[in-house]
Amino acid sequence: MPDFDPAAPNPRTFNARADMVTGLTADFVVQFWGVRGQISAPGKETMRYGGNTSCVEMRVGKKRLIFDGGSGLRVLGNNLLSQMPVEAYIFFSQCHWDSIQGFPFFTPAFISGNCFHIYGAAASNGASMEQRLSSQMLHPNFPVPLQLMRSELKFHNLTSGNEILLDDVTVEAISLNYSHRAMGYRVSWQGHSAVYAIDRSHYPDQIDQNLLHLARQADLLILDAPYTISADDALKSSPLNWQDDLWQTGIATAKAAGVKRIVMSRYNPDYDDDFLDRVEEQVQSVFPNDLLAREGMILPVF
Repeated sequence: MPDFDPAAPNPRTFNARADMVTGLTADFVVQFWGVRGQISAPGKETMRYGGNTSCVEMRVGKKRLIFDGGSGLRVLGNNLLSQMPVEAYIFFSQCHWDSIQGFPFFTPAFISGNCFHIYGAAASNGASMEQRLSSQMLHPNFPVPLQLMRSELKFHNLTSGNEILLDDVTVEAISLNYSHRAMGYRVSWQGHSAVYAIDRSHYPDQIDQNLLHLARQADLLILDAPYTISADDALKSSPLNWQDDLWQTGIATAKAAGVKRIVMSRYNPDYDDDFLDRVEEQVQSVFPNDLLAREGMILPVF
């Protein structure tokens, strides 16, 4: 990872200013709509970082890409109602509930004239992404089946190593967790790149070779935040000593890949705002240009 430039904007200041960046002033931006793992965590103790489960939007050139459909997808969908008709490309990392539970509440999908291209790998039981999204919307679990969505839904099955060309935008898909069939994604456009890489396999004291390839020289890498650390861990002098193998491997791999900036997301639902403040302070004591995602935060990719 490159040395910290003391002339660069302070990450906390940049964080506050990031919400002012819009797709009208930047051609490649990342916006966070959901930042939790497992289950939503609404409440007064999570207001600053957010309580919705995973959903990240990338606006790249003339394309809109969405990564995962946790409960944050509902919020994104409501925001899109003023911009219809909408065409977007939705990429699922895997089919755990925290990545798909917002899809039945994605209002634009129920409105004709919109079009969504949906990508995902087959589950360990062979079920396609279309089958899994449909299954969660069947009675008695949900009153409205997927078939009543009136937008145009185009489903695409992915395997590791696939490359998707969307005009001048390229999306690479790589397997990051074989047991969960989880995929990571690299988005490239005009020499810049952002990587969405959550739900990775554990490689204690090793470099994650698939992540290393995906994140090579990336401008922005979205990783799982430390998930299993204790309050004592969060107060240690260096986050390099935290007892979270996935965190250790991710950081080591990002450094080897030459990543410019890491943004951590997908927090444990039990971590409140004050705890995450301490985590970010410790992370920035070692990696000053890295930060924790907050719902609504917009970051330019350059």
